[in-house]
Amino acid sequence: MEATGAGRRMCVVGASGKLGRYMVRHALDRGWRVTGVCREQSVPKLADFGDAITVVPAATDDRAAIARAVEGCDAVLTVLVPWGVKHYASGTARAVLDHAPAGARLVFSCGWHISRDGEDVYPRGTKVYEAVVGRLAKLARVVDVDDQVAACRAVFDSDTRWTVVRGSDLEEGESQGLPVWRRHVGDPALASNRTRRVDYARFMVEAVDDASLVHEAPAIVGRLTPSALSA
Repeated sequence: MEATGAGRRMCVVGASGKLGRYMVRHALDRGWRVTGVCREQSVPKLADFGDAITVVPAATDDRAAIARAVEGCDAVLTVLVPWGVKHYASGTARAVLDHAPAGARLVFSCGWHISRDGEDVYPRGTKVYEAVVGRLAKLARVVDVDDQVAACRAVFDSDTRWTVVRGSDLEEGESQGLPVWRRHVGDPALASNRTRRVDYARFMVEAVDDASLVHEAPAIVGRLTPSALSA
């Protein structure tokens, strides 16, 4: 593996989740010096990395903790998780936007439901399902999808060197290679709506050095899915 990150520092915000751990692994494999931020109760999930990474145990919307974690970083990768109803995703996004070093590459993860310009085309059934499930989850105080939308809007409106990677439905499994991406959901290449989680993480890490993705919100799909192969 080419050491594309050699001598550079990366912070992974939300490092203990499934996607976050894959991002940490990809980054380490590429020679990055990695700092991971995760809730204190989730720190044991990072034990496999030993002293290969620095861990900051804190909520990802803890502004003081984020400021410490991103200091001196060349890149910050952030998992925008809309847990609860206390603006966790938007608080996380704002903390990263406000404290990341000037010029750092900022790469955020979210789902297809986020639309930057309103030109994404979603199946009617999908829109109804998301509206109903999202409302029920918010009423149960579990997830607030609207807050993830607000988080991404803050990113889109910022003057940082950002990329928002919009993931399709995720699955585990062996890598299929770097995912295919398009600017808008509804493109035939994305129809399979399936990406390996390990490859989503790879896309996040490799986006750091892809200048064509600055100020883009790519929607991705697995490289070996039927829709990608037929595109």
